[in-house]
Amino acid sequence: MKKKTSGVGLAAKLGISPARGMEAVIKAQLISAILKSVDEQRLTHARLAERAKLPRSAVTGILSGSLQRVTIDRVLRLVEAAGLVAEIRVKRAA
Repeated sequence: MKKKTSGVGLAAKLGISPARGMEAVIKAQLISAILKSVDEQRLTHARLAERAKLPRSAVTGILSGSLQRVTIDRVLRLVEAAGLVAEIRVKRAA
């Protein structure tokens, strides 16, 4: 079973702010869902890029794990293009 990494835990390990850590975890979770959907639908990166109105090279970079300078907006455009809907839950910190 995979152990989930929290954004705060990731931030501490990488020496970044908790907000940036949470953002990285959220992006990774969304991209994982996109990859699963793309695989199930047998979508090419070119087709996904066309649906999301993004350059194919950007889509390939995002889906290969390059998160530098990737905005949450672009990731959400890919979520929609893959036929998915994103939800977020917020809870009180321990």
